[in-house]
Amino acid sequence: MRRSSGGGALVLLLDVMDTLVRDPFYEDVPRFFGMSLAEVLAQKDPSAWPRFERGEIDEGTMLRAFFADGRAFDHDAFCEAVREGYAFLPGIEALLEELAEARVPMFALSNYPCWSAWIEARLGLGRFLDWRFVSWRTGVRKPDPEAFRGPVNALGVAPEACLFVDDRESNCVAARNEGLEAHRFVDAPTLREALVARGVLR
Repeated sequence: MRRSSGGGALVLLLDVMDTLVRDPFYEDVPRFFGMSLAEVLAQKDPSAWPRFERGEIDEGTMLRAFFADGRAFDHDAFCEAVREGYAFLPGIEALLEELAEARVPMFALSNYPCWSAWIEARLGLGRFLDWRFVSWRTGVRKPDPEAFRGPVNALGVAPEACLFVDDRESNCVAARNEGLEAHRFVDAPTLREALVARGVLR
């Protein structure tokens, strides 16, 4: 197993959406409704999705509450559009294969609902990582400090032995505040360079 810059065994805690996998929300969801992203954001219920991500409500409740005005839409067709939108970001699958071959422990640390099962069914991320720290399982969303403390405590590792990777700087800052190393994701080649610099890959 590779070592962290602090000398401990390195554990990778990986955001999923827009870090490993394309998020359908920004293009496919507006296209489904025939709206712009700005229109969707302005008209959706701001609390429904975060509650769904924390596992506080089920899929049906979230869909009925998706728009603030409670309008009806074809839930089955919507879900199919979301499922069809999942894809690995460029270079990510090969990078995950390389990390798995190097026996680097990898865990998803992602704000996402039970739809993570759809990602698994479509892309098979479980070949590479453990899904246990997804928000619908833990009940906590980043950047809440508990989103980082929970995995560290559950894995029995020091915070500095964890490298957190996320496309959002606010989440990276929160991770650093809890003592984790953090890398803001831009693309797969840049992430690989960072992993080589840390001695995780060669």
